[in-house]
Amino acid sequence: RDEALAFAIASCQRYDDGYYAAWRHLADESPDLVVFLGDYVYESAPRKGRVRMHSGTGAAKTLDEYRARYAQVKSDPDLRRIHAAAPWILTWDDHEVQNDYARDRGQDLAPDFLARRAAAYRAWWEHMPLPPATRPYGPDLRVHDRYDWGSLARFHVLDDRQYRDWHACPPPGRAGSTTVNLADCPELLLPNRTLLGREQERWLVEGLAQRDVRWNLIAQQTLMAPFTWTKEGRYWTDGWAGYPAARDRLLDAIVERQAANPVVLSGDVHCNYVCDLKRRVDDPPDAVIASEFCGTSITSAGLPQSRVAAALPLNPHVKYGRADERGYVALKLDASRIEASLRVVSDVDDPNATIRTAARFVVASGRPGPQPA
Repeated sequence: RDEALAFAIASCQRYDDGYYAAWRHLADESPDLVVFLGDYVYESAPRKGRVRMHSGTGAAKTLDEYRARYAQVKSDPDLRRIHAAAPWILTWDDHEVQNDYARDRGQDLAPDFLARRAAAYRAWWEHMPLPPATRPYGPDLRVHDRYDWGSLARFHVLDDRQYRDWHACPPPGRAGSTTVNLADCPELLLPNRTLLGREQERWLVEGLAQRDVRWNLIAQQTLMAPFTWTKEGRYWTDGWAGYPAARDRLLDAIVERQAANPVVLSGDVHCNYVCDLKRRVDDPPDAVIASEFCGTSITSAGLPQSRVAAALPLNPHVKYGRADERGYVALKLDASRIEASLRVVSDVDDPNATIRTAARFVVASGRPGPQPA
């Protein structure tokens, strides 16, 4: 078990955005492990004209409605096959409850949000491969944990929803994310803002300081690398870009605690990104301290590729960015290197879709930063 590990990261499998052919292909690859990074179900109301329809008449809000979503999603034969093929490590993101929720506040500012969160957490716990000891207590359920693959790799699995500060500078009349110019949102840069909560931050730093594994794999929800949409600095506030002080604290800790071979594994944004991570985005190109593989969605629709392509020159630390790809990232890991293959289906609307490798990257032990393979 200490010699090698083959696993995949995946996220965002909106049922009415396509079929789960990607899961069938991953099962054919017989991975040792699946690491799922959130949005297993979507709470959203059914939409007409989709390749298949969500159950119910509206968005899931009650325990019975969330249970119905899981029952529908888990009836899919390709998803059932990958569950049978390999053990899963998993965390959640927002759509298991409500889009863009933050701690105790939902996007629509409903006063009963914590009751909805309690129902959603209970349904998630009932339907995921979790031990009985993790049973939720009302709206609280600890998700962050560490998992070791012998002395080869340690997965630090994070929860960036339950403990985060509210979004900075939300649109008038609601909560949740937006994109903002730094000059227009001084709240974004407040030094005490947190994405993980102080307790989870301390827990993560303590784990990264341990020197008993070859690779530290930080499995979490969303893109960690900074990503601006304009020259002036325009950022999306739901991901790490909305909590830059929290990101700085984590990247500083990676350096100061001399974390062994840190690799960040991400999802959420429905786009394949491969990134260098530096303590600060304007550090020189050779100041890379960690690597990031942000996998695209299993089915959930992405941004227009033209928008991502236009922004890539503004983000030179991003070595690959495609919003028009659906699939997963297959990773092979041994003591000397980690190899990532971006696996992409031919057509998410086709249940018999084929698959290809869009790109491969390698990170060598002791040399942070992904390199094309």
